[in-house]
Amino acid sequence: MTPTTSSAPSTKSAMSKPTAAPKKRRPPYIRAILIAIVLLVAIIGTLGYFKVTQIMGFMALAKSGAFTPPPTAVTTTVASQSEWQPTLDTIGTVTAINGVTVSTDLAGIVDKIAFTSGACVKAGDLLVHLNTDQEQAQLEQAQAQLELARLTLNRDRDLLAKRTISQQDYDTAEATYRQNQATVDQFKALIARKTLRAPFEGVVGIRQANLGQYLNTGDAVVTIQSFDPIYVNFTLPQQDLSKLGVGQQVDVRLDAYGDTVFPGKINAINSMVDQATRNIQVQATLQNSDLKLRPGMFAKVSVILPERQTVIALPASSVHYAPYGDSVFIVSDGKDEATGKPNKSVKEQFVKLGAARGDLVSVISGVKPGDEVVTSGVFRLKSGSAVIINNAIQPNSESSPTPPNS
Repeated sequence: MTPTTSSAPSTKSAMSKPTAAPKKRRPPYIRAILIAIVLLVAIIGTLGYFKVTQIMGFMALAKSGAFTPPPTAVTTTVASQSEWQPTLDTIGTVTAINGVTVSTDLAGIVDKIAFTSGACVKAGDLLVHLNTDQEQAQLEQAQAQLELARLTLNRDRDLLAKRTISQQDYDTAEATYRQNQATVDQFKALIARKTLRAPFEGVVGIRQANLGQYLNTGDAVVTIQSFDPIYVNFTLPQQDLSKLGVGQQVDVRLDAYGDTVFPGKINAINSMVDQATRNIQVQATLQNSDLKLRPGMFAKVSVILPERQTVIALPASSVHYAPYGDSVFIVSDGKDEATGKPNKSVKEQFVKLGAARGDLVSVISGVKPGDEVVTSGVFRLKSGSAVIINNAIQPNSESSPTPPNS
């Protein structure tokens, strides 16, 4: 009998053998990110290599002189000495020596106008007369009473001499006479107040009253101004007070007459300085026989100082203004570093500036007579810049410029 093989141990062995765990796989998006990073690094590296190569090439070209900027076209002037008459420049206003607005101090109707607008009048000339019919009638009545009082007084004087009347009666007659005389004077003054006359010699303006017009008290009738001579009032800073004196010459210019100069002299300096502005008011007198100057006109005033100054004057366009200092560019002869050919270059020179006059500015130090100074194009320059000089068109540089539309 064949023994039966038991299968239990085999089953146990099979059950006791461990099963292998499955391998973990990376998510697909991580591989995509890694691939993108690698490609980006490769692209950046390639671009960086080409850019560095390009820059190195440009630096080599610059060292060889192939990229030297072209010379800058400029205009120049040769510095020279000139004499300036120092002045104190300011602005002022033309003012009449005598100027008033004639007005009425009594109401009434205009019955006569005795002047023409803009005409010259003399002191005492009749300007306007208001109707005085009522006042004239009252004056005649008062004059009649005055005549009666005069006759009574003369008669009482004779009677008093004969001792026919008392002293009291005579005193009453004399008082009545004086009272009537005062009444007559009162009506004469009333009529005179309605007769407007020129208070001084001058030029009348445009009349503001018409025949038959009723004027209230204080209504303006006409202005009258005395033109010859005439004043110019102006102010100067208090630090200039020591330079001013009565009799000092002034030159006055007005926009209405272009470059025409009207000479005058200082006749008064105010006794006090304005506390708000720290300016002092000055008054000059000008002759005005041709009546060109009119009150209210804007004036440019130059007070002439006695001493003269020797300065180097340059156009204001030649100065390069900067917070760290003002400078100019002086032209000198040199050689091109790359080619060795002769050229003109500029050197920046710091300067100290003085007074300005029109388009010109005085240079106290930094520039010598004979230096060739750049007058236009300074903002495109630096020390060592090559330049080409073209003086075919020069910038305007006048001590007293007059703009065409001023």
